[in-house]
Amino acid sequence: MTKGLTPLQFKIICGGLILAIAVGIRQSFGLFLEPISTTLQIGRETFALSIGLVNLLWGALAPFTGALADKFGLKRVAIVGALFYSGGILILSNSASPQELLLGGIIIGSGLSGLGFTVILGAVGKFAPPEKRGTALGLTTMGGSIGMFLGVPVTGTFIQSFGWSGALLGLAAISLVMIPLVYGLVQNDKITDQKNQTNDAGERLSEVLSHALKSKNFLLLVCGFFICGFHVNFIVAHLPAFISDMSLPGNVATTSLALIGFANIFGVALAGRLGDKYKKNDVLVALYALRALAFIIYIITPITVISTLIFTFVLGILWLGTVPLTSGLVATFFGPKYMSMLYGIVFFSHQLGGFVSSWMGGWIFDLTGDYNIMWWFSVLLGLLAAVLHYPIKDRPVIIFGTR
Repeated sequence: MTKGLTPLQFKIICGGLILAIAVGIRQSFGLFLEPISTTLQIGRETFALSIGLVNLLWGALAPFTGALADKFGLKRVAIVGALFYSGGILILSNSASPQELLLGGIIIGSGLSGLGFTVILGAVGKFAPPEKRGTALGLTTMGGSIGMFLGVPVTGTFIQSFGWSGALLGLAAISLVMIPLVYGLVQNDKITDQKNQTNDAGERLSEVLSHALKSKNFLLLVCGFFICGFHVNFIVAHLPAFISDMSLPGNVATTSLALIGFANIFGVALAGRLGDKYKKNDVLVALYALRALAFIIYIITPITVISTLIFTFVLGILWLGTVPLTSGLVATFFGPKYMSMLYGIVFFSHQLGGFVSSWMGGWIFDLTGDYNIMWWFSVLLGLLAAVLHYPIKDRPVIIFGTR
């Protein structure tokens, strides 16, 4: 461990760097929508579906990879995930047909389930004391924000310099850096892993799932996080193409996605601190309501370079702030022992929402020629999310591993 850092700080740094690479690369996929669709002479719906499959598989497998990480530790799960992630991007780089694009999306999504938010935040959440958990989760999530900020312009430069295929090849190589970071993340986990294995007899997984799925608080959180995924992935997948459709300069799309990542660096840190100070569900109510307001203002005013940059900066402040708050609520409800698995269930809802919006945005565009319906639907969902989070109680339901 680096001299001068506490074990928790070292975990936050390693976990944050893993998320920076994984989320940063994924954030840039929208930049490939137009060039890949043009080169392969296919509609936008096809590559949008590939992006949607990344999000869907990431979420669908998250409860299972989370359960494996909870039971056996993070290392093997995350290393296999990194290899799948890199391999899937490599397939995309050599794609010459819609089928290959979809296969690449499936493999990337499978890899992300083993090294995304669920297992990384689960590892940090288990190690952090309750009074510091929100801040620790926020700082770790901030790594993903830094990745979004740096990953998008780097990817944009790669595309301009090497074309979309060469850019993807470079990203596949960069993603392998996550493997040594996994070893750093689990450096102090031997005692924690032994404790988890010792406590396995305390509850069966079926008992854990039964308590969770009977909890009104948990189910509301699941529904609300679907909407978060819908918002985030609609923007990631379709904002670059929307900006192009509005005849704005080509660099605005790259700048806008990077600006989301930059603003989110501060947004997630602030959300984590607010979650330690105030009720986490109340902070989530405010975040979703402000998202809806940001959408309304953007779409009813003229779409210009300035309005787009202001919109994406504001959206960035509200972007992944939901992650430390939502994962923190899961730990509050049930304790940290099964956090990766239970947050994996919530996260699946998020990714299902992302799958729907990624595909739906392409389908609606191909059907109507614009994104107007998607923008207003996103407004309605933002208001619904605020309503869903209002009755949630920020207090324990049942703490597993203490009986």
